[in-house]
Amino acid sequence: MRQGLAEPSPQSTALPVEIGFLAHYGHAPETLRQAAILARFAGVPADEFLLKHDLVDEDEFYRALAAELRLPFLVSPRLSQSARYPDSLLAGIAPLAGLQAGFVTAPRGTGLVRLLGTRLRSGELAVTSPSRLREAVFRAQGRQIADRAASDLARQAPELATGLSYGQIAALFIVLALTAFGIGHAPGTTLAIMGAVLGPLFLGMTVLRLVASVLDHPVAPSTEAPRAEDAALPVYTIIAALYREKRVAATLIRALSRLDYPAAKLDIKLVLEADDRETLDALQDIDLPGNMEIVVAPEGQPRTKPRALNVALPLARGRFTVIYDAEDVPDPSQLRLAVARFASLPPQVACLQARLSIDNTDDSWLTRLFTIEYAALFDVFNPGLAEIGSPIPLGGTSNHFRTSVLKAVHGWDAWNVTEDADLGLRLARLGYDVRDLPSSTLEEAPGTLGVWMRQRTRWMKGFVQTATTHSRRPWVLLRQLGFWRFCGALVLTWGIVLRALVYPLFSALFLTSWFFGTTGLYTSRWDNVAWFYSLTLFLSGTAAIMIPALVALHRRGLWRLWPWLPLLPFYYGLVSIAAWRGLWELATATFRWNKTSHGHARTSRAGLAQKHQASVDSTRSLKTAPP
Repeated sequence: MRQGLAEPSPQSTALPVEIGFLAHYGHAPETLRQAAILARFAGVPADEFLLKHDLVDEDEFYRALAAELRLPFLVSPRLSQSARYPDSLLAGIAPLAGLQAGFVTAPRGTGLVRLLGTRLRSGELAVTSPSRLREAVFRAQGRQIADRAASDLARQAPELATGLSYGQIAALFIVLALTAFGIGHAPGTTLAIMGAVLGPLFLGMTVLRLVASVLDHPVAPSTEAPRAEDAALPVYTIIAALYREKRVAATLIRALSRLDYPAAKLDIKLVLEADDRETLDALQDIDLPGNMEIVVAPEGQPRTKPRALNVALPLARGRFTVIYDAEDVPDPSQLRLAVARFASLPPQVACLQARLSIDNTDDSWLTRLFTIEYAALFDVFNPGLAEIGSPIPLGGTSNHFRTSVLKAVHGWDAWNVTEDADLGLRLARLGYDVRDLPSSTLEEAPGTLGVWMRQRTRWMKGFVQTATTHSRRPWVLLRQLGFWRFCGALVLTWGIVLRALVYPLFSALFLTSWFFGTTGLYTSRWDNVAWFYSLTLFLSGTAAIMIPALVALHRRGLWRLWPWLPLLPFYYGLVSIAAWRGLWELATATFRWNKTSHGHARTSRAGLAQKHQASVDSTRSLKTAPP
């Protein structure tokens, strides 16, 4: 790189202002001109195109800018405590420490053009790169950033934040005490009362699952939307929270690099925890594309995925934001399809939920059943809920949001360990809708019972958190949702929790009475009513398990999994064990996040499973090239 200034050549004068100065510092004018043309086709500033396509190193670009403006370049700016998050980063300028220190800037786009146009030369201004500015802001405001990520929702909307009220705690203890006393002294009457009280919730869940099964929601879009020009596409933010994910880091980078979307319009943020050196080292071993940045969340509590997502959300520059997990492999066309769907939907549709599909189906009997469960949930149940206008507990990944709405509802609840389900209910309460996105994301299922149980325990604990949070003031929930959506919310929170808790007990009692007791046909009228009521619950509940699974296997073309369907009742018995474990954890380790380890898949339905080292080797030199 040449350190001095040179007279501009005739070729360089035709270049856009934001990159033309690079011709003075060793970059070929013809290369810069071609980049400028491609940037116009993509609809982005020329500097964004150069940097996100790795045509110029970020530090090299901003060092050249500093030399052009005859300003100092700061490698590690020391910022004043008045630096603001995220404002300083979004604006690209922050105050330096010291009374006479001035400011440091990392301009982009129009800000870069203005700075080059004014040719400001001041002892109070210095230049750095966007990455170095971000690190400086996090150093200066780490405590405030951590506090905001953990507490913004509770501070701004306490009525929607996770927590048990004193009334709920008292009611819970009273119900448990009365139930234990009743089972000990009058088991028949107590179980009859429990069946009468819980029956409507269970029947509600059954009706929702069966109605969803008869609605037509194919796995792929029925008609393909016209392909939009790159210039017409908006900036899209991708956030992926990673913790101890060195096994799958390279695979994630590879999957995101395969997305069919202009690289210069992708704003990809990989969020790590401060103590996760192994994942950081794995990412640094990969030549990350220029549209990906590593955001290290400041130390703080709770140590949960939603807190990490909240750290990155204020920095999102895209019109839309999608969340992916570390092991995800989304369909390459998913972002384009989401943009087209959002454009055709009213503004109150805040989120599109893509379909999650298990890739390592053949690893074990457990992954086969997990595949059936996910197919029924994401290919049948959730699309059906979206069509009838019900609230939807979101899945933990492949949620596509309108970024403005996501920021307005204060992101995720950092203290809820199923932040996805909570956010789905919160969106419904605030007047927003969730719709289905018929595009698949491949996921890795836990292959062993121990890992599966820890994951499912966390999920069930989070569902209890969600149910209690959103029923603290039921009259408010009723007013916000209306009667039918209110009923749907109860079914999808308390219904899921209570059904899991009592499923083995009620099933065992019914089967015992069927095989070893009287059928009730020759007893009193009320005995007959109770018998047929329990028979209805049992048979409809079984149908609600089997029919969505059959429909889902048909839609996915997974008929070879049919022989595993009879094991589903036993699988949901394991879910019940996880629910009871979740209740115990709620009392003993309320906010503990049971980490699910990834990168252990041995099989792949899509042929994408690879050994870790092969994946690292294939992505070490991966860069996103210009079209």
